[in-house]
Amino acid sequence: MKTSLRITKFMSVVTLSAVLLATGWKGAEPVQAAANATPSYEVKLLLDTAQVLNADGSLKSGIVNEFGISEDAQRLSVEFFDTDSLQLNDEGWNVRFRKKEDKKNYELTYKKRYAITNGNIDAALIQANKEGFSASDDNYEAEVDWGYSKQTLSFSNDKKTNASKGLALPSPDQALKQLQDNLPGKLQNWKSSNWGKHTLANSRVRGPVQVSKYEGSFQGLDTDVEIWPIRSANGSGTDNIIEISFKTSDYNTATSNRAKLINLLQSKGWLIPADSLKTNLVLERY
Repeated sequence: MKTSLRITKFMSVVTLSAVLLATGWKGAEPVQAAANATPSYEVKLLLDTAQVLNADGSLKSGIVNEFGISEDAQRLSVEFFDTDSLQLNDEGWNVRFRKKEDKKNYELTYKKRYAITNGNIDAALIQANKEGFSASDDNYEAEVDWGYSKQTLSFSNDKKTNASKGLALPSPDQALKQLQDNLPGKLQNWKSSNWGKHTLANSRVRGPVQVSKYEGSFQGLDTDVEIWPIRSANGSGTDNIIEISFKTSDYNTATSNRAKLINLLQSKGWLIPADSLKTNLVLERY
């Protein structure tokens, strides 16, 4: 009986060994980290108001002809929400509520930004990955905003709620409630459990700004010219911030056409050699 049992155990071991050799079993595979996100690119440059705007606020014929702008402007109402001390902005978050005149929805955007140092986009992507923004998260769109002298990596979560056509926005309290109801998890628990929820609840409206957006083309790329009339620093009037931009999914296309656009704008005397800070201006001045 004992001899039979030993033979049975021996055969079981032999059988298991054969199976392992045949299947090439190597033990548990290590968990692979998620890949970095792949960003698209948006080149944004500032235009000199005195050189591109007529006295009535319309675009001068030179810039209209140069970029093939033929349609009337699309109008938008844009506002941001943050606390009095700009706690969201300090953590790299912007919360935006927007209405396009010709659309039947409100657009809610939650954006996380990462500074890019010395053009090292990969370093920013790695940092973002460590904080949960990776290629596996399809709730956020990764983009590199590329201005005159700086780059910023951003991850945007966009949501929509029902509305009627026109520019009318809900009351600030109603807009804030919609933003709270659609708050993404990454922002909600950013620094601690419900940090984002509590911070947004203590935020107030910044704006609105009535934006005019013109559509044109540059080097075969869809190109926008936006006019942002932002409250002046002393509150007595408005400062027109004018931005020209194009988007592409390809880094080399962004690089070459950014250089071409800068050269063109400089030759026309239209370029302001500075980076656009329109979001910061809205947060600071309203």
